[in-house]
Amino acid sequence: MTVPEGTSPKVSVPRLRILWSFARPHQRSLALALVLALVGSGMGLATPMVTKGVLDALGGSDSLRGPLLALLVLLVVGSAVMYAQWTLLGALGERVVLRARESMVRRFLRATVPAVTRRPPGELVTRVTSDTVLLHQAATGAPVGLINAVVMLFGTLVLMGVLDLVLLGTVAAAVAVVGVLFAVLMPGIATAQQRAQDHLGRLGGNLEGALRAIRTVKAGRAEDRTAERIVADARISAEHGVRANRREALAWTIALAGIQLAIILVLGVGAWRVAEGDLEVSSLIAFLLYAFGLMDPISELSQNITALQSGIAAAERIRETDDLDSEEGAVAAHVVREGPVREAVVAVGEKSVRDTPVRDAAAQDTPVLELRDVTAAYGPDAKPAVRGVDLVIPRHGHTAIVGPSGAGKTTLFSLVLRFLEPTGGELLLDGRPYRDHSHDAIRSRLAYVEQDTPVVPGTIRDNLLLSRPDATDAELRRVLHEVRLAEKVDALDDGLDTPLSGAAVSGGERQRIALARALLRTPDVLLLDEATAQLDGLTEAAVQSCVRARAATGAVVTIAHRLSTVIDADTIVVMEAGRVRARGGHGELLAADTLYRELVEALRIAAPAGRPESTILG
Repeated sequence: MTVPEGTSPKVSVPRLRILWSFARPHQRSLALALVLALVGSGMGLATPMVTKGVLDALGGSDSLRGPLLALLVLLVVGSAVMYAQWTLLGALGERVVLRARESMVRRFLRATVPAVTRRPPGELVTRVTSDTVLLHQAATGAPVGLINAVVMLFGTLVLMGVLDLVLLGTVAAAVAVVGVLFAVLMPGIATAQQRAQDHLGRLGGNLEGALRAIRTVKAGRAEDRTAERIVADARISAEHGVRANRREALAWTIALAGIQLAIILVLGVGAWRVAEGDLEVSSLIAFLLYAFGLMDPISELSQNITALQSGIAAAERIRETDDLDSEEGAVAAHVVREGPVREAVVAVGEKSVRDTPVRDAAAQDTPVLELRDVTAAYGPDAKPAVRGVDLVIPRHGHTAIVGPSGAGKTTLFSLVLRFLEPTGGELLLDGRPYRDHSHDAIRSRLAYVEQDTPVVPGTIRDNLLLSRPDATDAELRRVLHEVRLAEKVDALDDGLDTPLSGAAVSGGERQRIALARALLRTPDVLLLDEATAQLDGLTEAAVQSCVRARAATGAVVTIAHRLSTVIDADTIVVMEAGRVRARGGHGELLAADTLYRELVEALRIAAPAGRPESTILG
């Protein structure tokens, strides 16, 4: 949430409700923390009065045992209460932060792909990390601190009035001036802090993108230019931070000077009243103790108001993630579907338990996947990426999808995987519309290998077990052998438990790990976005053999960029401008389709009589 220049964030009731939504589940703990804070404050307020009793006992030659014992009890009990309060609030703050982080992480991973990808990943990460830190104090300590500070302030002033009303008037005037100045300065402090946080979030998003594209940045000799663009947000954040610091320094200087001036006035006026016999020395000393302690509630008020304003802004940024479109099943309390696919989702808190999808045997002549007159776009106002697509994927065999850039090939995969919903037409799984299946049930039948395959954080084993966590070591070794990675993994010191990182694994190895993960699933449909694009000839031949074996027992759909993939395919689908232009075999399309022939001829590839070399197709 960005605050326009010249305005300041106001602590309005609706904004407070957003912050309270994070604290509401812990209101009993908050109430206990408030009680402890008030008890501790009460003991602090009692100390000057007991001190007055000590001084009075000295003047009257009375025993000091009672007042001194009372002071000792106040010290011990007050310390215990303070420890309990701080411990409770600290633990409570961590629980609030954990709950917010867990909720956001689950929301991000359950959201639709377009909802997540339209925002920079670094910005979303910033909301989980730095925004929740601001929430820690604002949702727990700040409310308790504000109430306690107000009670302390009024309690101190009331007890000052009990001691001497004339001196109280002197102090009240100073407190009023300090309060007015704080009221003027605090909104500017909160505004500057909020703007600094906004630019910090932008910095995180830009830095994440730059690090993801570090090879491109270095190849373009753009390190300094890229750094300058990223650091610009850091500079603006620092400028707002300095501005907040200056205002805060001014506020505290005024507050301290005001209280010290009040103490000087109390000493002068109090000494005069003692000399006149209108005030006891013990009362003056007790009053001065209250005056010296007056800075504590004022300090606590200002700090908690600042924390509250910053926390409200952070809470609003966090709550904005609730607006991310979520896939079905993420928020269902109980959903049961009957028919070829049955899924039960039972939500307990924020966790859900899903039954393993069970499907009836479908007729062998029923396509495993079918698209009927499908149209789709990436936004309500966007131009359709595909339109009027009809496509049938049989239960067995290899279907290759080819076409120039922007033809809609990747959009088809997004539709099949239900990353994207169609705006027209419908998709069918086993002859039943997609709307009759959950996202989870559909994806349980599919496996997907991206062209630019990312490595999931973790070890080789973690990556392989991502979609089938119950696989055995023997099954892992089998799929690694199929993609010719078994020997390499065996040569590593930690074997399957070797941590992976982007720098430690080549593009070809990432593709093979992803393909091994997909083969481990034994899916009904294997979706490959050219899984051999970064492999050498020998390894590609082995992988193509795996694909052919998979096509004999299930369906394989490939976005094809290599001629070897096209030659292997049982059916080739040619796409252009979001539509299916032609379909058929390699020889048939070479003879009948101009675009397909141009794709081949552009690379000077003649129609082969035998099996060609692995050559880029488009």
